[in-house]
Amino acid sequence: RLMKLKWIILFCSLSLISMAAKTKKAVFIIVDGIPADMIERLNTPAIDEIASKGAYARAYTGGEIGSYSQTPTISAIGYTNLLTATWMNKHNVDGNSNLKPNYNYWTIFRIAKEQSKPYKTAIYSSWTDNRTVLLGEGKPETNYLKIDFICDGYDLDTLRFPKKEKDLRIFDIDEYVTEQAAKGIRQDAADLSWVYLWYTDDAGHIEGNGRFFDDYTQKADAQIGKIWDAVKYREANFNEDWMIVVTTDHGRGENGHGHGGQSKRERTTWISTNQPVNERFNTEGLAIVDITPSICRFMEFNIPQQVRWEQDGIPFIGQVDITQMGTSPYDDSVTLSWNCLNPDAMVDIYVSSTNQYKEGGKDQWKKIARVPAKKQMYVVSTDKLPDSHYYKFLLEPPNNHLNRWVQ
Repeated sequence: RLMKLKWIILFCSLSLISMAAKTKKAVFIIVDGIPADMIERLNTPAIDEIASKGAYARAYTGGEIGSYSQTPTISAIGYTNLLTATWMNKHNVDGNSNLKPNYNYWTIFRIAKEQSKPYKTAIYSSWTDNRTVLLGEGKPETNYLKIDFICDGYDLDTLRFPKKEKDLRIFDIDEYVTEQAAKGIRQDAADLSWVYLWYTDDAGHIEGNGRFFDDYTQKADAQIGKIWDAVKYREANFNEDWMIVVTTDHGRGENGHGHGGQSKRERTTWISTNQPVNERFNTEGLAIVDITPSICRFMEFNIPQQVRWEQDGIPFIGQVDITQMGTSPYDDSVTLSWNCLNPDAMVDIYVSSTNQYKEGGKDQWKKIARVPAKKQMYVVSTDKLPDSHYYKFLLEPPNNHLNRWVQ
């Protein structure tokens, strides 16, 4: 009987070990400047395999055309849209040079580092500015953010990566960054990693639409495949559950050379992920700003309310109750509208007549109503609100939030 009891105890112990929660880790890859129609036309086995485990869909960048959130479709702006889950009117990155980010809008890296549990972070990139400026590593404004594993700055290394025709030294840098990222994921396995691949944007600028751009897009997919193989290695050999997100920062103009404007092709991006997605993912509203809230939800990060309420993105994993917020001012009223995905949810409605958060302060949010999500609208009487040039409205059901300004 004693021997039998020992076997029972051993079996229970092994069962508990096997049932132990897997450690969650995330990596996102920005492959620069590839419009969605190219991904959909070309053979991209790595991106396709990742999507086969989860999903692929078109998304958009550039904010809302003609509104306060309209945002140029330029690289560093696109990265910051993703990193902060906000548009340019908030994060303040307005180009690729003379960058002055508003660090009050936290990046996903700061969110990770502000958790009560320690998380390791990594960046694999050519541009040092991605880390030192966009993330703001070491700056008092980011609470002295520290990245644990760093692989960047190779754009300045002309000895190891000398000049080549068609700027192919950048492709050589991407190859090295890919090797280091795959090696880092296999060996260090930071909890949150960012991989940036640059050359596809150069290929488009130099040659425009054509075989050259196609070829280097497929080579970028092969680089993505090496990183994906490293993720699969970790999942096969360690008790880990990984979320990988592959995306681009902007599309391109009609001939493939340029970008920056608000044409449909310039604004149309895409997202491929290995994780199951919700109804939000397969809508026209899917955006680059949705990536950070999705990774944060997967990683179970706690985001301070004031930070979270400023995010413009919506998670594309897990439950979402409402989407597509609209505002329609009319005389002394504003009609708030939304699409309902969960008719059983209740929506709390808040308003702020200040924007002190932008300057590092706190806004005084006032709850003005609680209505069923299925109602899909609410009319606010602005003559009952404090006088202001604009108002910030926020809708919060149990599983996500939406925010919008009226100026």
